[in-house]
Amino acid sequence: MQKAQRKAQNKQLRQKQQQQKQKRNRILIWATAVVVVALIVVAFALKPKEAPIAIDYDQVPTLGSADAKVKLAEFGDFQCPTCRLFSLSVLPEIKKNYIDKGLVSISFLNYTIIGPDSYTAALAAQSVYHQNKDEFWKYYDVLYKNQQDENSGWATTDRLVELARNNGIQVDYDKLRSDIENKTYADEVDKQNNLAERKRFPGTPTVLLNGTRLTDNQALQADHLKAEIDKALAKAK
Repeated sequence: MQKAQRKAQNKQLRQKQQQQKQKRNRILIWATAVVVVALIVVAFALKPKEAPIAIDYDQVPTLGSADAKVKLAEFGDFQCPTCRLFSLSVLPEIKKNYIDKGLVSISFLNYTIIGPDSYTAALAAQSVYHQNKDEFWKYYDVLYKNQQDENSGWATTDRLVELARNNGIQVDYDKLRSDIENKTYADEVDKQNNLAERKRFPGTPTVLLNGTRLTDNQALQADHLKAEIDKALAKAK
């Protein structure tokens, strides 16, 4: 009887020790998880805030007051359908409510990621900008309104000059043709592309607000972009 009793007691003792061990393991696991989460939170808190991206606004096409407190910059591709949507649906709202009132400016920089037509159209736009800065944004609208399927060969030199002439863009059309064919402003386009690549922009359009990249959700819906602009304007007061 005593032998059976001792055996039962030993079994209970082993079970109790096993339960205590499991409890200690659970506490250790939870403690480790808490420490890991705390370290992640601290790492994010201590992560340096990304510095605003420097843009030479006076060296690129800019619509609006040079003294505007809020400066938008669009890195776009004239072949990009989403850029077309931004230019035709979002930008007019921003222009009416902010740019025309001197509160906001917008600048355009090329990010020619889709194909050869992208680059050719960029060369044409840069030529227009350098010939007549006031005509750039008219040509910008013309290119997006006449955009065709990606890489369909629509942005030929002949077509780009024809679009300028047919829409009354006030430039020297022979010089426009020459600038496209001779890639006169290739260095500028390349410099803008390199900046976008260095900053790892995910695609087009990429929109900056005072040098800080906005998400697509913030930039590609007029109401959302207006909310971001309002916050920036309030902060600038």
